[in-house]
Amino acid sequence: MLPSDHPTIATGGVGVLLVNLGTPDAPTPDAVRRYLAEFLSDRRVVEIPPIAWKPILHGIILRTRPAKSAHAYAQVWTDKGSPLAAITAGQAEALQARLGDGVKVDWAMRYGNPSIPSKLQAMKDGGCERILVAPLYPQYSGATTASVMDSLSAALGEMRWQPAVRTLPPYYDDAAYIDALEEDLVAQVAALDFVPEVLLLSYHGMPERTLHLGDPYHCHCRKTSRLLLERLQHRLPGVRVETSFQSRFGRAKWLEPATETVLAAEAASGTRRLAIAAPGFSADCVETLEELAIRGREVFAEAGGERYAVLACLNDREPGMVMLETLVRRELGGW
Repeated sequence: MLPSDHPTIATGGVGVLLVNLGTPDAPTPDAVRRYLAEFLSDRRVVEIPPIAWKPILHGIILRTRPAKSAHAYAQVWTDKGSPLAAITAGQAEALQARLGDGVKVDWAMRYGNPSIPSKLQAMKDGGCERILVAPLYPQYSGATTASVMDSLSAALGEMRWQPAVRTLPPYYDDAAYIDALEEDLVAQVAALDFVPEVLLLSYHGMPERTLHLGDPYHCHCRKTSRLLLERLQHRLPGVRVETSFQSRFGRAKWLEPATETVLAAEAASGTRRLAIAAPGFSADCVETLEELAIRGREVFAEAGGERYAVLACLNDREPGMVMLETLVRRELGGW
């Protein structure tokens, strides 16, 4: 029997922590500067030696880029805040309803708020002794998935009483993921008021050197596209499916072909109707809602394109939540 003055300690719980990349707290230059300082200081994201990178980061980038990025965020900000944060919160809420009271579901961001360490500690304090950390990156990259693992390890290193931890593997070729993409994209294309000639699958870019250093990201993206193409050629006959990589930054050579280059080339070669999807993003964010939906549309139209549609990410709609529940229940097996 415990002594009468023993503190109450919650134990025995199981938790799921969904993790996405991150977002500034507000669409302002100051908030974006804080976010970019954290994001671009991660050695997983920028692999230039700090002695060379820090003067560039603090002397140039953090002086010039925040205002431009803040403008982009302001164009997509919602009454619930950042689209990425709002959608990730919605995914956690929907998954909680699917899993029931036996599992505690929460969410965090790798950069910005809420942070991985704060949520991990809160879940442990709430009685979760077993936690599945689920990076919502279908394709593995050192700059994304591995960075989450770094943050998780650092957070555990600060905890005296650690929970047992599992992590969700990349799911770029998982049947549940391909099924969800197929169902969702076919439905979205059917709802358009035009029939696209091309469906462009745009993934976030990475410097090409990461491929040569052994990062599997490029291969994972290509396999996702190949598996999806095998499905869509039967469901969307006559629609040509292509792959590209967006969000280039700096002067280094990045994975190709670049999304904006493909958009301009398609329009210039006679494509008049195009739809674009971003299967590597689990939730809509500034890269899809501003980069693709606003700037991408401008590029396509200026080169002669006429009809252009950006298809939504899986977000917290039914196909994506069925997939997420399937993946999470599989990894929770035995817990």
